[in-house]
Amino acid sequence: MKIIERNKTLLKTVFMVAFPIMVQNGFTNFVNLLDNIMVGRLGTEQMSGVAIVNELLFVYNLCIFGGFSGAGIFTAQYFGKGDPEGVRNTFRFKLVLGSILVCGAVLIMTFFGRDLIGFYLNESADGGDLAAAMHSGLLYLDIMLIGLPGFALAQAYSTTLRECGQALVPMQAGIAAVVVNLGLNYVLIYGKLGFSAMGVRGAAIATVISRYIEAAIIMVWTHRNTDSQPYAKGLYRTLRIPRTLVSRISSKGMILLLNEALWSMGMTLLAQCYSMRGLNAVAGVHMAETINMLFKVVFLAFGSSVGIIVGGLLGAGKLEEARETDKKIIMLSVFISFFVGLVMISISRLFPKLYNTNEVARAIATSLIITQGICLPIEAFKNATYFTLRSGGRTFITFLFDGFYVIAVSFPVVFVLSRFTDASVLWLFVSVQITGILKCILGFILVKRGVWIRNIVVE
Repeated sequence: MKIIERNKTLLKTVFMVAFPIMVQNGFTNFVNLLDNIMVGRLGTEQMSGVAIVNELLFVYNLCIFGGFSGAGIFTAQYFGKGDPEGVRNTFRFKLVLGSILVCGAVLIMTFFGRDLIGFYLNESADGGDLAAAMHSGLLYLDIMLIGLPGFALAQAYSTTLRECGQALVPMQAGIAAVVVNLGLNYVLIYGKLGFSAMGVRGAAIATVISRYIEAAIIMVWTHRNTDSQPYAKGLYRTLRIPRTLVSRISSKGMILLLNEALWSMGMTLLAQCYSMRGLNAVAGVHMAETINMLFKVVFLAFGSSVGIIVGGLLGAGKLEEARETDKKIIMLSVFISFFVGLVMISISRLFPKLYNTNEVARAIATSLIITQGICLPIEAFKNATYFTLRSGGRTFITFLFDGFYVIAVSFPVVFVLSRFTDASVLWLFVSVQITGILKCILGFILVKRGVWIRNIVVE
């Protein structure tokens, strides 16, 4: 009976953490899906131009995620220890790092944006208008750069709240932001309620406004609730951070930042390999990845739960409980992802019909969605093992396991196939999934051996 009660308590704890994250990300990705459909209704070239820019900004987004995750390892364990000053200092680290990343991204995109977009536009026999795709991409990029500081600020607050066990407020702010984004998309893209039709520029303006609204909601709530969020007291009195903590976060966090940078760069390089098969391939991959992002919020939320719940147990010194809890969350994530994958497969032929594109692009999207649905449990296992290793501060191992693996293994395989064979975009995509099986084996071995079980905030 005690075992049953403990499992019920664990399930309740996991879903209390995972469900708000799942709802927020799911709602966000659902609105992003509608956003993509709205842009997709403008035509293949517009959709492809926006998709390419989002691939580039994906690198920035994951650099923010990776850099903040390094500090977040300490945030979760300081929270588990009951040390608000430690949490406050990790938050300041996020603010400083976020400012650096924003400046770097704006400079790179401003001076090299055209060249980077052109990297994905390749001549082929599918008849796509590359000049139109480039024009749409540049229009979209110029406006999206304005939203980068808002994204960084929102992430600094929302990640800290989640790491301190408050996942509801970021969820509410995210929902409010995407509702605004959706409404503005309809008005600005198509020219409703007296506004002129702005096309891709309207989509970018809506996204930028929604990001600042999300940041404002989270910031106001946090600073009005300093009793439950004591680290917010005197947060901006100084941005000075103890040198020892900067050194410790940097030793862990910079590896995570490099990991996310390499991983996201690997994903963009894979997308470039797919683009060698023409503009229809770019459109098909974009449609498939849009629906994939909606469905994989389930296992991503469970991965975040591993980092938060298991990280807190490690920080509290409950090492054996952390091991058992981690095992159960991983099993639950894989089990649920199996059924989510079946749902994904069932709509694979219907979803691409929502876009104003040709049958070739739709057929590519359908085949990729089916493949993603089949591989969803594998992705869930890889994600959970990654967060397990990260929760104990094993950042160098996660670097080898994640970002380095994509660059050193997955990308070379697809690069060779895309340049030296006639393999279709589907088989290029399948080859990436096959290389991921080895990651599952490595992850299983590392997690089972318990190399991640340690308390990194103990004095």
